[in-house]
Amino acid sequence: MTLIDPDTSDTSGVFDGAWRPSRGGTLEVTNPATGTRIATVGLADADDMKLAIAGAVAAAPAWAATSAHVRAETMRNAAQVLTVHREEVIGWLVREGGAVRGKAEYEVGASIDELWTAAAIATRPPGHVLAAGPGEHSVATRVPHGVVGVISPWNVPLLLAMRALAPALALGNAVVLKPDVHTPVSGGHVIARVFTEAGLPPGVLHVLPGDAAPGEALVSHPDVAMIAFTGSSAVGRRIGATAGRLLKRVSLELGGNNPFLVLADADVEAAASAGAWGSFFHGGQICMQAGRHIVHRAVAEEYVGLLAAKAGALRVGDPAGDVDLGPLISPEQLSRVDRIVRETVAAGASLLAGGVSDGQCYLPTVLGGVTPGMPAFEEEIFGPVAPVTVVDSDDEAVAMANSTEYGLSAAVFTSDVARGDALGTRLRVGMVHVNDQTINDAAHVPFGGVGASGNGARHGADHSWDEFTRWQWRTTNTTPVRYPW
Repeated sequence: MTLIDPDTSDTSGVFDGAWRPSRGGTLEVTNPATGTRIATVGLADADDMKLAIAGAVAAAPAWAATSAHVRAETMRNAAQVLTVHREEVIGWLVREGGAVRGKAEYEVGASIDELWTAAAIATRPPGHVLAAGPGEHSVATRVPHGVVGVISPWNVPLLLAMRALAPALALGNAVVLKPDVHTPVSGGHVIARVFTEAGLPPGVLHVLPGDAAPGEALVSHPDVAMIAFTGSSAVGRRIGATAGRLLKRVSLELGGNNPFLVLADADVEAAASAGAWGSFFHGGQICMQAGRHIVHRAVAEEYVGLLAAKAGALRVGDPAGDVDLGPLISPEQLSRVDRIVRETVAAGASLLAGGVSDGQCYLPTVLGGVTPGMPAFEEEIFGPVAPVTVVDSDDEAVAMANSTEYGLSAAVFTSDVARGDALGTRLRVGMVHVNDQTINDAAHVPFGGVGASGNGARHGADHSWDEFTRWQWRTTNTTPVRYPW
């Protein structure tokens, strides 16, 4: 038995516990490496979204009242379903998202981990007993928001949806998920099928692939208490503005232009290996991509040479074959990456490797002599490009690292761990890794950025309690309290 059969009518609808026809038409989903059709899916419109929200509102109270043990069991069941269908889901991530097998394997494994972690938090103590007077009982407890809207991206579609919706469901919320139209199957339909097989009650999870219109309907709806969004900084700002006006909770996980610092005492070979992985993994289409290589002049020539050699050795092509990097997700993204590279070279940078496309793939690219003001320094590239900037001191490296509006992840390479750790505390980012690359995540860690990279919200284990519940203070008195009036 398979989770997804692209030849059935299920894929051409939207999900609210059962599949129903969509009002927004259909979309032909294609393999970005080959251009061939792999599925036809239904697209939601704003009216579809309003119906889904009404269904989630109706289902939320009963799910919140369901025993935490039952909610935890549902998460464990979902993890087991995804484990059973691991190979099928890996195949969808490869065909639909252009992922090489290793990336797809990691994504499925990490999504299973998110489900097991969500199961664990469901049964943790939900609050505190507070100090109180004689005859009074005072408690603070966490209660679900009600309906949580999740808007997920195409680059890591399964994991970045699961990271929000699994803890939200485990903690008693109903969820409305809008996956990106580039990956509606691996980021949406797979999740609907997994939770159906896991026994989630109808109406608690809704899955509606769509464009901006249903997304705006989800964000602006007064019955949606929280929005968890992962995507671009520009869209995140618009969502934050709408959520702020409506006084609703919002978790924004946005873009990054992450600094990768190589100090004068670094192991240069190790740094180049990590730097190549940090910039080129999944074609650079990761928010934690090493976007700016800030390298001390004493080791810059050696580092750039090693990095360019590693870029030139990587194989690109259809991820169904034996390659290191697959295609970029769309022609528009390919054009954007190429534009940033060409404009940066025109501004005076040196092209040391790559800089050309091969079909829908973009060859791993190294740019030397990149300085502030150049497009590759200022913009989030979201492609397999490693811009290198040379500095003369630790202080200059820190200033250079902190000179953009982004603040997601950073890495520091040095043989002096204490020096690296101390320098890391000076970086205006949410996450720092000494002697490792910038792309790191796990289900139990506090994940998030600052500045244009997000609103400081955190995912992960205990930190998800803070995101997907709210505090309620309650007191009870054994006898009524009497007042002088």
